[in-house]
Amino acid sequence: MSTLAWFAFASLAAWVWLLLGQGFFWRTDQRLPPPRDDEHAREEPGAWPRVVVVVPARDEAGVLPLSLPSLLAQDYPGVAEVILVDDGSTDGTGSLAAELAGRCGGLPLTVASPGEPEPGWTGKLWALRHGMALARARGPEFLLLTDADIAHGPDGLRRLVSAAVGNDLDLVSQMARLRAESAWERLIVPAFVYFFAQLYPFRWINRARPRATAAAGGCVLLRTETAVAAGVPEAIRQAVIDDVSLARAVRRAGGRIWLGLAERVDSVRPYPGLGELWRMVARSAYAQLRHSPLLLVGTVAGLVVVYLVPPVALVTGAAAGDAPAAWAGGAAWAVMAGSYVPMLRYYRQPLWLAPLLPFTASLYLLMTVDSAVRHHRGRGAAWKGRTYARPEAAPER
Repeated sequence: MSTLAWFAFASLAAWVWLLLGQGFFWRTDQRLPPPRDDEHAREEPGAWPRVVVVVPARDEAGVLPLSLPSLLAQDYPGVAEVILVDDGSTDGTGSLAAELAGRCGGLPLTVASPGEPEPGWTGKLWALRHGMALARARGPEFLLLTDADIAHGPDGLRRLVSAAVGNDLDLVSQMARLRAESAWERLIVPAFVYFFAQLYPFRWINRARPRATAAAGGCVLLRTETAVAAGVPEAIRQAVIDDVSLARAVRRAGGRIWLGLAERVDSVRPYPGLGELWRMVARSAYAQLRHSPLLLVGTVAGLVVVYLVPPVALVTGAAAGDAPAAWAGGAAWAVMAGSYVPMLRYYRQPLWLAPLLPFTASLYLLMTVDSAVRHHRGRGAAWKGRTYARPEAAPER
C-alpha cells in the first residue's frame, strides 16, 4: 500500500476507536439526572436549601438585559438571591444590573465590586472570590456560579438543586447552549462542544468511578461546604481554564461531580465574526496543553491524522487511482461526519455541516498554534482588556 493509504487506514482505526472507546462522547443524551430514589416520591427536595447565585461581570451591559432578568425570575420554592460582582466594568454594568432588578423584581439582587485583582489572580476568579465570600455570609447550602451572558429557564435553579440533592452531588454543571446564528457560529460553535466532549467524555465524568473530570463554567451549582473543603477559589486563583480547574479541586476534596448538556440554559453572547470566535478559543487552548511544546506537537499531529487525512486521502486517492487510500479515507470521513450529527441536531443546525468538520478542525488547529505563539511572545491569555502573560494551566486531578 502507499504511504497515503497507511495514513488513511490509521485515521480510520482512530475513528473506530473514538466512536466506541472514548466514552461515546458523540452522544448528546447526558442531561440533568432525576433523583435516584422513587421518581414520583422524590421529584423535588422536601425542604429546599438556601441558594446564592454569584455572577461575575465585566463590561457586560450588552448582554445583561437578556440574561439577568432570567435569573431574577427564577421559580424557586426556597430562599435564593443574586450577587452580581461588577469586575471593574467601564460600560455601566453595575448600574444597569441595579436598574434591571428595580424594573423586573423577582429575586433580591446585590451589586458588589471587588476592586482590581491582586497579583496571582485572574480577573474572573478574583470576582468569584469576592462574590463567594459575600454569599457564604448568607449561609447558603449551595452556590450557583453562572456567567453574565447565560440566560436560564424559569425552572433552571429548581431543576439543578433537585438533581444535586436527589443524587447527593457536590457539583452539578450544565454546558450552556452557545449561540449559533451567524455563519461562523454555525461552523465553529457546535464543533467547540463536540471537541470538548471528545476531550472530556461526559459519561466518564458522571460514572461512579470517574475516568475524567471537568465542568462547564457558565452554569455550576456547587455545594458550599465542598467549596470550602476544596479551598475554592483560592486553590485555583491563577487558572485560565477555571471550570476544569474547579472540577478537579472539588474531585480532589472527595466531591461527586456531574456534567451534561443543558436544555434551557443558553448563552446570549454573540460571536458574529471569525475574529471573536478565534480569540475565545486561542485565549485558553495552549493552557489546556499545560503550555507544553511536546503536547502541542502531539496535538497538531493528532488533529492532522484524525481530521485532515481522511478528505485528503479520499480526494487524492481517487485522483491517483489509489483505491485503498480513497476507500479508507472515505470511510474515516463518513464515520467522522456521522459522529458529528447528534451535536448538530442538538444545536438545530443543518446536517450538511457534518462533512465540513475537517475544515473546522483545521481552524481549531490554527487557533491552538496561535495560542502557543501568543504565550511564547508573553501575551498569554487576553480577555476583556486584561492579559495574563504566563498563567497556570489547570492542575491535574
